[in-house]
Amino acid sequence: MVNFRKYISSTAVLASGLFLAQSTVSTVLYSQNYDNQKSSLNLPSPVTTMVEKTVLSAKELVDINVNTMMADPVLKNATWGFVVYDPKTKKVISSYNENTPLVPASTTKLLTTETALNMLGENYRWMTQLEYSGTIDENGVLNGNLYVIGSGDPSLGTNKAGAASYRDIISDFVGGVSREGIKKVNGDIIIQTALFKGNISVLPENVVWLENNNYYLPAGSTRDINPANEKLIVKKGGFSTEKKFFYVSPYNHQMVYADKYEGNGVLTTKLPDAPAYLANSFRTTLVKSGIPVTGKVTPKMTDAAPENRKMLSAYKSPTLNDIIYYTNQHSDNSLAEALLRTVGYQKMGDQTSESGRIVVTNHLKEAGFDMVGLNYIDGSGLSRSNNVTPISQVKFLTSLMDQKYYRSYLTSLPIGGQSGTLKRMFNAGGNGQVFAKTGTLNKVKTLAGYLKTNSGKTLVFSLMVNNYSGSVDMVKKRMEKILEPALDL
Repeated sequence: MVNFRKYISSTAVLASGLFLAQSTVSTVLYSQNYDNQKSSLNLPSPVTTMVEKTVLSAKELVDINVNTMMADPVLKNATWGFVVYDPKTKKVISSYNENTPLVPASTTKLLTTETALNMLGENYRWMTQLEYSGTIDENGVLNGNLYVIGSGDPSLGTNKAGAASYRDIISDFVGGVSREGIKKVNGDIIIQTALFKGNISVLPENVVWLENNNYYLPAGSTRDINPANEKLIVKKGGFSTEKKFFYVSPYNHQMVYADKYEGNGVLTTKLPDAPAYLANSFRTTLVKSGIPVTGKVTPKMTDAAPENRKMLSAYKSPTLNDIIYYTNQHSDNSLAEALLRTVGYQKMGDQTSESGRIVVTNHLKEAGFDMVGLNYIDGSGLSRSNNVTPISQVKFLTSLMDQKYYRSYLTSLPIGGQSGTLKRMFNAGGNGQVFAKTGTLNKVKTLAGYLKTNSGKTLVFSLMVNNYSGSVDMVKKRMEKILEPALDL
């Protein structure tokens, strides 16, 4: 924790005092609602002017701004932590509550995506294959089944990260059938994927299901939702703002709660049952193309005695590097949860989120992550039961700078003023110099990543705010103000 008196020399205080007597100090950190409020701590306003920068060091400016925020009406009753760290000297430059466990929101994705890169490699791809069993007679009749073999591709049919559309994949599948000389299918189209099985029986702990009118499905199947429009229609009459509930979960018919209902009866989801939709659309297209299918589309998760099969076509997903770039740039929850379950499957042969959590936490332990205060519940950061300390985040991010995939990892992070979820932050100071993952839940705003200083150094930082007052935009402005002088370190 910074100490205001510790870092300011008497000369600096005198010089800044003379300046303050002759000039107006910037108070942009305060909203109009707080303009007339005075701090009982009598702390200085944030120091940002050119004269002050020539009198005080960059480190002193960071410390002063952090101290000032302690009395800021938006943050003074919040629980928040901050640390900026020099990876070369392995020393903390400035900090506040750096050892306090806080809700990290989507900065949780930093842990999930790194684990996937470490375990699977940048060039890992998911495969979705079309195969057939049985024989093809002289008339082109397949007396057997077609198989759609999935591997849990989280981007299947979504157009995310450069993924092909359902239409393009189906076109390739139909082409494979035609090339094999099949003119009729006397059998079924079987969906076979043991990775992402049907409905889950237990909801993830303390998950935020509705944020900014977006409906999040962090895991499981959405068999009854059409991915073509990705909408789940709910009846308005079933809601009550007094009782604070929304609807019955499609997972296990439990009521899902939230603070208030702000929607219009339409909740959007990002996790359709992709293999089922693909297989049904494939059957429809075959029939329209003059290739009748006598059987139906049916799932078959496991097969103790598999038939001999031949491959007709195979679709490769974008690389893991592309998937992670999209995940971090857009803070995509469904992709993050799929990554969690994929590493669980690769390591433990089990597609559940619980296996994924075990794999991620074990990886973090082996990598020397500071586990004190860590509570890793999901891959996306939707759960309010997630906890991590600012100091553990920065030391983790520092350790990655020696990894061979560090460049890919860094590139996946939004850039201040330029890309992803940081495009509207750091448009002035820090534009193009802040590389960080954002996190947002109701009354939670977080930011963690790397900072390129004006002198060319790379620093690592974490800034997490829980239970603040005011709007999220007000918190974002304060975050910018805290980090701005760090650019001169």
